Amino acid sequence: MKLVLATFNRDKGRELAALLDRPGFEVVLLADVPGAAPPAETGATLDENARIKARAALAHTGLPAVADDTGLEVDALDGRPGVQAARYAGPQASYADNVRKLLAELAGVPAARRDARFRAVCVACWPDGVELAAHGVLEGRIAAAPRGSGGFGYDPVFELPDGRTLAELAEAEKNAISHRALAMRRLAELITIKLEA
Repeated sequence: MKLVLATFNRDKGRELAALLDRPGFEVVLLADVPGAAPPAETGATLDENARIKARAALAHTGLPAVADDTGLEVDALDGRPGVQAARYAGPQASYADNVRKLLAELAGVPAARRDARFRAVCVACWPDGVELAAHGVLEGRIAAAPRGSGGFGYDPVFELPDGRTLAELAEAEKNAISHRALAMRRLAELITIKLEA
């Protein structure tokens, strides 16, 4: 089955493709499809934004489409940046811009109050109108400073209970435990069930 990954973020696309690397799935990145453009992510929730992206990719390509949306919820910031995580420091913000803003807002907040979680929603849409969704959550806390050279986004400041940041993990290790991995594995199971029905 050919699936289009509804993302223009090549880091995320590489991670999603690795998570969907299983027999019977051929994955195409929407960023590589001529004429494709990212839709406005106007949803108020991760689920809404994931559906917006998947539906737009389906409409452009005619192929079943998979999209995710991920948020970072920081307790000391009343759940911010949440659904705005990718655009926290502005619409064209870099990963580093977003991390700098997050750490600035948490300046002076002790480690015990820096609890946070990544939340991901992965959605698949088919031309026949079927839509499937799966969720994943990864608990942790925000580190005082970035550590590690792997991953992307907030990974260098997202600290796991064992003290390592996501950016300090090998890719395979991250893909075994991450919020996106949990959601995508469940979505892949739902896709397989649909195909076998």
